[in-house]
Amino acid sequence: MSYMSQEGYDALVEQLRYLEAEESPKASAAIAEARDKGDLSENSEYEAAKEAQVLLQGKIDNLKRTLAQAKVVDVSQLRSDVVQILSKVEMTNVDNNAKMTYTIVSENEADLSAGKISIKTPIAQGLLNKKVGDVAEITIPRGTIRLRVDKITVG
Repeated sequence: MSYMSQEGYDALVEQLRYLEAEESPKASAAIAEARDKGDLSENSEYEAAKEAQVLLQGKIDNLKRTLAQAKVVDVSQLRSDVVQILSKVEMTNVDNNAKMTYTIVSENEADLSAGKISIKTPIAQGLLNKKVGDVAEITIPRGTIRLRVDKITVG
């Protein structure tokens, strides 16, 4: 089961709709066009079109599997006194006083440029269940960091 926001779920549903309604017919048309060009044994366009269709179908199947296992989190039921999925956490690195803010989201919703980190990252794992004022010691590839939770909000 994968927990995610309604926004993240809706984005995956839209992506699936687009792939099935727009990209899949294009892939089928590319195969038909390449097939019309003659001998399939030496038709690299046909092979490329078939490979593209297989990759596309893999994406579609993966999205369907993710959506089937998804559990949309009811944001109104989330607490803001502890860090959990969909928590927006303002924190300070106690070693260098650097401030940072991340929202903890599902793997499918992670987008570092938007400040959204996957719940499976070491930082998110280290912050889970922490309260304001707690310091989390987190091992990351570059060593250990200590992050103090300054504020927790939902969403």
